[in-house]
Amino acid sequence: MTKFPISSYTAPSDLLSGRVILITGAGSGIGRAVAISIAQHGATVLLAGRNINSLESTYDKVLRKAGPRAAICPLDLEYAKDSDYVELKNQVEVQFGALDGLVNNAAILGDRMPLNQYKSELWEKVIHTNATAQFLLTRSLMPLLEQSSHGASVIFTTSGAGQAGRAFWGAYAVSKCAVEALMRGWAAEQENLGKLRINAINPGPTRTAMRSKAYPAENPTNLISADQITWAYLYLLGDDSLGINGKTIHAQL
Repeated sequence: MTKFPISSYTAPSDLLSGRVILITGAGSGIGRAVAISIAQHGATVLLAGRNINSLESTYDKVLRKAGPRAAICPLDLEYAKDSDYVELKNQVEVQFGALDGLVNNAAILGDRMPLNQYKSELWEKVIHTNATAQFLLTRSLMPLLEQSSHGASVIFTTSGAGQAGRAFWGAYAVSKCAVEALMRGWAAEQENLGKLRINAINPGPTRTAMRSKAYPAENPTNLISADQITWAYLYLLGDDSLGINGKTIHAQL
């Protein structure tokens, strides 16, 4: 576990200049905030997600705040097949020639209920979207990431629910435990092979729609905004984190 105080890292304005970074779940919440922030720090950001209207809204915000540094890449992790991932990889290679970062941010919550009441169809949907699809997407893009001249960075998004067993969190907690294991195993395989590093971020309680769904009685004004944790993503995507591999950063500790 790697700990930093909130907002302890200040990124230079040109931190990600010339880099191409793909982020899933870019249509809202943390994904949108991170997309805008990395574009403001010089990156061309590829906005991946299933809701075109939401992606277009993020695209417009990037355009207003950072200039023409974004492209939309529709991708539904629940239904995507191997051919869809190959097509995305080829699209990135042809249009941009490189990929320097991947932020696996998209996830679904599922239901919060006892495991003995959990429906198998929902279980499979959550595990696939939150864990299996993350593997498939990362695997398909790995050849481009390994060729990055900057030293590419892959970021998985974990959760406090995935750090230890937690009652009533069902498939979501299990999927985040799987993501932690996936990150650590993949990072170990990359150790000493080059500059590519693979890490995870636990955003902590953040003012998002998913958090509101999980805790409907919670006052959202008591939570920090997604903008306040983008520093952790900037840190792991830029050169200041070269050599950091196989770690989980807790953005609010």
